Amino acid sequence: MVTNWLAELDGRRVTVEVPASSANLGAGYDCLGLALDLVNRINLEVRGWSRGAIELEIEGEGANELTDDRHNRFVQGLEAALVAVRGQLPEQIGWRISMRNRIPLSRGLGSSAAATVGGLLAGNTLLGGPLSPAELLRLATGIEGHADNAAAALHGGFVVVDSSASPPTTIRFNVPRDLKVVLFIPELRLSTARMREVLPKTVPLEDAIANLGRVAIGVAGIASGTYEHLGALTLDRLHEPYRAAVYPQFPALVQAARDAGAVGACLSGAGSSVIAFADGLATLSRIEGALSAVAADLDVPGRVAIAAPRNAGARVVANA
Repeated sequence: MVTNWLAELDGRRVTVEVPASSANLGAGYDCLGLALDLVNRINLEVRGWSRGAIELEIEGEGANELTDDRHNRFVQGLEAALVAVRGQLPEQIGWRISMRNRIPLSRGLGSSAAATVGGLLAGNTLLGGPLSPAELLRLATGIEGHADNAAAALHGGFVVVDSSASPPTTIRFNVPRDLKVVLFIPELRLSTARMREVLPKTVPLEDAIANLGRVAIGVAGIASGTYEHLGALTLDRLHEPYRAAVYPQFPALVQAARDAGAVGACLSGAGSSVIAFADGLATLSRIEGALSAVAADLDVPGRVAIAAPRNAGARVVANA
């Protein structure tokens, strides 16, 4: 009965951590993703008899912005896991949620995917973990719509995703050691939907062939434990040239990072962040300085952040 399992959950607490992610990585449009060590930590307490009330506290990114209702992506993921396993959701059940968020919103760093995956992981944990990683990814993709970000947040590391499969098929690799990331995170926010609207329905055959080769070389390089082919992988001809019409400053930011010695650089997801890869401390400093200087010249307010790929995906920190 619903009341029985509601009583079992009442008062339970779960804490999860979920990483940011960068999708596409240049040529890998909608099929590549990378987890980053910008992490959201979310504490959940089940309020079994609260008549569906949701209490939400947020520290950091999204404070005073994220909704405290069932449109919240964490809540959507949480309740989707319960429905997937139990078939229904008790009307009385409510949640007390506390978030400490480091992932910026609407900047191409997978904030909505992280929230969705975090909710699914928390819900699955409450029920004893009956949902497999493949099932969690299927549910996350149904809510989020972007299997590349969701897979990177869930599994960590470098992921290759076939979104045309149902459920999505994914393979992950550990990211080679010593690879670092420089992010330029503008104040500018860009809607993924808006950035998809500018993409053409068809592209020239030679552009498609160029991207296929770069993805193949890039994935083979990561799988073999090297990152020297990131320079080729991050050169795109399918989406970035068209997105520059909406965000004309980003090509100059990407070029500045490459000129400063980045192994590769590209738009992160649909933007607005730019991601650049570095292989040493000296290169990190040069890229950081170059991005800051070009952003100032272009009058693009924002900040530079040093990060690293994260091989660990979403995880349960506490379960009581």
